[in-house]
Order: sequence, then structure tokens, then C-alpha cells
Amino acid sequence: METQTAIESHMNYHTPLAERMRPKTLRDYIGQKHLVGEGAILHKAIDSGILPSMILWGPPGVGKTTLAQIIAQTLDRPFYALSAINSGVKDIREVIDKVKNQGLFGGNNAILFIDEIHRFSKSQQDSLLGAVERGIITLIGATTENPSFEVISALLSRCQVYVLKHLEKTDLEQLLNDALMKDQVLKKENVQLAETNALLQLSGGDARKLLNALELVVHHIEGNPKTITNSVVMESVQENMAFYDKGGEQHYDVISAFIKSIRGSDPNAASYWLARMIESGEDPKFIARRMIILASEDIGNANPTALVMATTCFDAVAKTGMPEGRIVLAQCATYLACSPKSNASYMAINLAQKHVKETGSLPVPLHIRNAPTKLMKELGYGKNYRYSHNHANNFATQEYLPEAIKDSKYYEPGKNKREEEMRRFLKIRWGDKYDY
Repeated sequence: METQTAIESHMNYHTPLAERMRPKTLRDYIGQKHLVGEGAILHKAIDSGILPSMILWGPPGVGKTTLAQIIAQTLDRPFYALSAINSGVKDIREVIDKVKNQGLFGGNNAILFIDEIHRFSKSQQDSLLGAVERGIITLIGATTENPSFEVISALLSRCQVYVLKHLEKTDLEQLLNDALMKDQVLKKENVQLAETNALLQLSGGDARKLLNALELVVHHIEGNPKTITNSVVMESVQENMAFYDKGGEQHYDVISAFIKSIRGSDPNAASYWLARMIESGEDPKFIARRMIILASEDIGNANPTALVMATTCFDAVAKTGMPEGRIVLAQCATYLACSPKSNASYMAINLAQKHVKETGSLPVPLHIRNAPTKLMKELGYGKNYRYSHNHANNFATQEYLPEAIKDSKYYEPGKNKREEEMRRFLKIRWGDKYDY
């Protein structure tokens, strides 16, 4: 009969390194000092014991799940976890009922952690509202997507949103060193960490991927000592591509390749990367949303219909779902790839925002201020404003920028058919003011 120590050792060996190294306290938690460092906002909330419902928003592998578990353990609260991928309203109600029934016997102040909460439908999110509002549960939701888009406003208004950042290089290196020094399995191996760049690149800042890659490489290397170099890492990963390429592991790399292929006007490459995302089970609304952004950022006024197409694509995918939605996505992706490109609007807003930060809140010129009251009119608000439609070609020359920056230029039409027309339009009306 196996001893308890032998059983635990056997379990440890088969538990992934990332799980074995999951920290149990804030002291051992790496990264996110802006939230959980001494004196930081979330650290204070935990110390006070007054914990709001919250949404943890950040990229994969930066510690959202771990942080939720540490909070529950630190505050000694019951902890329930659901994944939005395989849970529904029934599962939510079961947890809420269980907490209600426990009452004074341990249910109060229970924490319900929902991973990938952005995948919950509106009705599923609605089912949380009552329990969150009445304090039956404290909700901690984790998401890689902007909660402003993915979490219903009623639920969002009842939660604090905390943004988790990508881990720094020093954080990732600390994770590697801690694993080699502290993990009971790796401590038995004579491992020398000669180079780390390849491991860090493969991780993409994801702590879970980093530790799993380290474990894969250690098991792949033969001999004593086991020396980890960049070439050894790449060789190990190439022989185990399933580790690196399954289940959307390259989430951000693939969406980047997809967007850059469309920006580069390559419909073949766009179709390939779209297929990769579809086959990996990527959220189709995530893909459609990125195409809406691209339609403005990279096509803009060179083809204004692109934004209409991308927005319609998002609506159509939401209505049809998958697998039929893939056809809509493909039509939109190839259309955008074959559209003329311009980033003029994107550059204009970047320049304008930069100027606002540099110049501050300059006063609005009096003649274009709103004048709803008699006093405002007496003070000159709206005086000498020229109503465009009362003039030839629906245009009247006047200054719309604050006096201090009246000669500033932000938008320069791109060199494409549509924006060349806009360039001519501006030149005819404004003369030298819009002489690019």
C-alpha cells in the first residue's frame, strides 16, 4: 500500500508545473503591483475585508484566477468557480441556492468566480444581478476582453473593474527561477538555465505557458546537467507542436497575423488566419469586432462602406452563430483585404489627442459656443456665428479651433480616389488653410 507521501509525490509529478507553482498568498504572487502591492487599491480592500464585486480584465496567464483564489483564501470565504465556456444559468442558480441555504453555516460572503465571463450571454449575466445586488455572493469575473463591450451595463455598474497588465521580463524570469528552486519535481533534476529568451518569446508574457514550456523542455533534455539554451528550447517545442499550437494558445499572435494580412491587402493570408481561429474555437464576435476596428483604422475614408460591412458582419454573426457565421466572417475579411487603405482618420485623432494633452483645455471660441440663456447671449456667446446653410455651397469661412492653435492640422486625406476627392473639396472651400 502506497504511503501518503508517495501518493502526493505521484500526484505532484502528473500535475502541470503551472498548477504546482500557483501561489497561495499575496506575498508569493508575482506581478500586478499596481493592484496588490503594499498600499495598492486591491491590497487595501483585501486588508479591510470589504471586498466589492469585481471584473479582472487582462491578457491570458497574468494571474486572474490565482488572484481570485488568493482573495478567497486570505479572507477565509467560501469559493465557487464556474467557467463560462461550459456553465449556464442552471449552474449559476445552483451556486446561489447553495449559498442561500448555508446561510449562517458558512455561506455568507461567498465568492463566485466566473472565468471568461465575456462568453456569458445577456440572460446568463442577468441571472447574477439579484445575488450580486443583495450581497448573497461577491462576484469575481475574469475576462480577456474589454468588459465595456462584453459585460452588460447593469452588472458592470455593480462591479469594480481592475486591469491586470502583461507580466514584465523580470516577473517572468523570477517565475522560472522560483520553479527551478522551489518545485519538488524540478528540484530533483540538475537544471541549468543558461538562456531564457526563447522561453520568454514562446510564453508571450503568459505565465502558464512559460511554466508549461519550461517543464516540457526539462523533460525533453537528456543528460546531467540539463542545460537550457535557446536552441534547445526551440528544438523541444518543434518536436511538440501540439503544446504550442492547440486550443488557441497563440490567440494574440494569430489575430495579429490576421489583422496585418488584411491591412496588407492579402485575402489569401487573411482567409488562412481566419480559418486557424475558427478551427481553434475562437469567439467569432471577437474576430468581427477586430474587423470593425480595422475598417476605421486601416481603411477609413478610402472606402467608408468598409465600416458598414464590418458592423453588419458583427450583427450577422451574432444572429446566425457558428458554423454559418464563418461564411459571413470570410466575406467581410476578403472584402476588407481588397479595399483601398488609408490610416488618415486614425492618425488625425492620434495627433489631436496628443495636442490636447500638450495644450490642455483651451477655451471654445465665443462665436461657436452654445447660448441657451439671455445672459449667455449678452456675454457674446454665439455672436457672429455664421450658419453654414445660409451661404453658398452650404459653407461659410470662419474659425472653429481655439485661437491658440488655429493653424493646426490633424487630418490629411490619403492618396486614394475617395480621399483625393475630399482633398479637393477642402481646398476649394478653405484655400490655403487646407493646402496639403
